[in-house]
Amino acid sequence: MKKKLLAVLMAVSMTAALAACGSDAPEETAEPAAETEEAAGEETAESEEAPAEEAKEPVAEGAEVNTVTEGVLTVATSPDFAPYEFYAIGEDGNPTLAGFDMALAQYVADYMGLELEVVPMDFDGVLSELQMKNVDLGMAGLSPDPARMDAMDFSDIYYEGGQSLVTVKANADTLNSFEACNKAEVSVGAQIGSIQMDLANEFSADADIVALPKVTDIISELLGGKLDAAYIETAVAESYQKNYPDLEIVLDVPYDVAGSSIGVSKGNEALLAAVNEAIAAAVADGSMDTFVAEANELAAGEKYEGLLDEEGQVQE
Repeated sequence: MKKKLLAVLMAVSMTAALAACGSDAPEETAEPAAETEEAAGEETAESEEAPAEEAKEPVAEGAEVNTVTEGVLTVATSPDFAPYEFYAIGEDGNPTLAGFDMALAQYVADYMGLELEVVPMDFDGVLSELQMKNVDLGMAGLSPDPARMDAMDFSDIYYEGGQSLVTVKANADTLNSFEACNKAEVSVGAQIGSIQMDLANEFSADADIVALPKVTDIISELLGGKLDAAYIETAVAESYQKNYPDLEIVLDVPYDVAGSSIGVSKGNEALLAAVNEAIAAAVADGSMDTFVAEANELAAGEKYEGLLDEEGQVQE
């Protein structure tokens, strides 16, 4: 199901820059040497006076960037990963897609002068849809894992996070090491297709590893005693811990790439450049910090993590 978010178009004028890059100068007829030298001198003087920052103007209008749908930035996400992406439940009981990934997606679309369309799906669907180039971007707390480089390109890191081993308070004194969570009698959960699944296979290879489609399923199984421990992204684990105090983060899990990137359709270099430019702008102007703070505040309130039903409502 597709849920469409309307973007506010960013009024950034690029007419002069686009004209300079996109048009060919007509051939000039021969002129007297004196006039030619004079004109050349004037042209050189004008070039020297041109503002240096013109080349640094943001990519706008979307004219030089090809997307799946013209004029639209299509983003796949998995809304079960608060505070990255989730549904905030309003006072009227209606769900609204939220999270700092979603705020950043809107910022990137606005920056490029494109309308934003977000397509919610399971996490493994985000990876496959991006690999098949059915969407422009994947934003679901993605880590730039080298194993995924053949399927997609990765933006610069926009948020530095970490990985954690999580259990419940009753097990915190016994399941507080990788050795303790690497035994056949211990059940360890991780999300299908995720970096956390790779970490589970690395650090708990001898355990009973349980692959689940959503982080909400993992949390439910932990709290219900069906899982002993789980590998979860740190910011996500901390968000759940606020609502479920029985959860306990017992270990920081070593991982070479401690951060999140945007997955970009493979080979679309212009889109990748525009996304990186937008990320740099969001970090520089303080927007990214605001997005994270607001997402954490919303995630601490009433929320729903998962896919909505056909009527766009929370599934019972």
